[in-house]
Amino acid sequence: MFSKLFALSTLAILAVATPTPGGGGGGNPPSGCSTGPIQCCNTVTTPSDPAAAGIIALLGIVVQDLTIPVGLTCSPITVIGVGGSGCSANAVCCEDNSHGGLISIGCLPVSL
Repeated sequence: MFSKLFALSTLAILAVATPTPGGGGGGNPPSGCSTGPIQCCNTVTTPSDPAAAGIIALLGIVVQDLTIPVGLTCSPITVIGVGGSGCSANAVCCEDNSHGGLISIGCLPVSL
């Protein structure tokens, strides 16, 4: 009985922690990230920013939308609630974190 209750409560927590498209409405940023760990990026800018453009060109990344937010120098936030949020810069949820932390594509702010 305990294992069924544990499994049910775990699923409920996951359902609540997964953000809805558009940030869940109400103009508030989401508090979780369904594409991987929440990232802490030193800078969030656009691909047309010279710093971002240089990294994008160096890595050979093709970005179609030059207004999509990108994060520079990002690292995952793995433990929330231990000694604060763990991020003193920009906490974001990004669609593409596959570039070794140099740049993350499609980043939206999240609440910690």
